[in-house]
Amino acid sequence: MTTKSEVKLLGAWPSPFVLRAKIALNLKSVNYEFHEEIFGSKSQLLLESNPVYKKIHVLIHGDKPICESLIIVHYVDECWSSGPSILPSHPYDRAIARFWATYFDDKLFPTMRSIVGAQGDDERKRLLQEVREGLALVEDAFNKISKGKAYFGGDQIGYLDIAFGSFMGWLRVHEASNGVKFLDQGTTPGLVNWAERFGTHDAVKDVLPETGKLMEFAKFMKAKMAAASAPK
Repeated sequence: MTTKSEVKLLGAWPSPFVLRAKIALNLKSVNYEFHEEIFGSKSQLLLESNPVYKKIHVLIHGDKPICESLIIVHYVDECWSSGPSILPSHPYDRAIARFWATYFDDKLFPTMRSIVGAQGDDERKRLLQEVREGLALVEDAFNKISKGKAYFGGDQIGYLDIAFGSFMGWLRVHEASNGVKFLDQGTTPGLVNWAERFGTHDAVKDVLPETGKLMEFAKFMKAKMAAASAPK
């Protein structure tokens, strides 16, 4: 049994990336200490643990730091045999999972995040449409990868469930903020049902941030950025 002092997670509660590590650790029934990092401030422990990027998120196992969210998920899966396997066992399935995880991080989430800073209504509409088109691709991928089962990982939450599911809170924030519905039964029925199962899973339900709390944080950050960019 791993004690809390042996495993530490450095991160910030609103971040979808730290959520990945939390879910992976929960799936493996690993006890850990969560060290909250404050936005705009970096602890000495963080700077010492990630001297290259100097940012969250970091898993510290014993005295060994592991950085970057998907790398942390890989490490947790390989390091602890307790709980289900997170990564697919077949090399091809692993390659496909890594492809889509990269798509989430390099394309889908950055587009969704860009909506906040959209210059004018036309750009905002274009970005909203890009997110819808991206989610249509994810819907198709889910249907193929899950093979009719509950999750991307089959009968159990797996790598892609964690990679995509970590963004669900922020997806809901953008839906509420823009008066749109990205996931609905008409266009993404598979993802709608998947999201309900994912959000109530034992490894997820206690660490998934509430939409209302995320919205308050988003308003705070937007006001902070506006104040920083205002003419002096």
